[in-house]
Amino acid sequence: MAADGTLDSLKAIFQLKSGIIVNMETAYQRINYRQSYRTPDGFDDLAMSSDGEVLTGLWFKGSRDGGGENGGTAGNLPVFRETRRWLDIYFSGHQPDFTPPYRLVGATPFREAVSREMLKIPFGATVTYGDIAAEMAKTRGLAKMSAQAVGQAVGWNPVCLVIPCHRVIGAGGALTGYGGGIHNKVALLKLEGFRLLLQLPGGWKHV
Repeated sequence: MAADGTLDSLKAIFQLKSGIIVNMETAYQRINYRQSYRTPDGFDDLAMSSDGEVLTGLWFKGSRDGGGENGGTAGNLPVFRETRRWLDIYFSGHQPDFTPPYRLVGATPFREAVSREMLKIPFGATVTYGDIAAEMAKTRGLAKMSAQAVGQAVGWNPVCLVIPCHRVIGAGGALTGYGGGIHNKVALLKLEGFRLLLQLPGGWKHV
């Protein structure tokens, strides 16, 4: 390879054996940055990740949604400052009127469509997996869509809270399928003023 063509070659788009197309210069330059956020009492703390430009992850520490506690480079990025401001407003009990820039890394068109449906759920409201499936089926002109497939896409969500997957519940109000931990889901819905009917020792009770 000629020396003067090396840079152009690095900037080129390559076809990998796996069939995945990547821009080598972009992949090389992107670093995985991490930062923590201390939540109010009653919630697990949060961790966030960025590629240096936009938010790529937001999750409760210790949850199965977590991207790991280590492996990132610490950095006080503009997107982290904006995300922290968003979280400050949210945990004060209000829906922020802006959204930190984010990227759904690895999202399929179906996951992106489900994420758009979740963004429509108002603060303090909930919908079921079946509701989302029915709405998407209607939009696509289909007779029906699998609520289970929707549930898998909801559970994949890498940017919790900003994309409010905690507002999606099971049929009959069941609080299922939250990778961030059911205790956090309950706390988030209560923060938003949603009254929950839970089965506790001694019977059902609104909390």
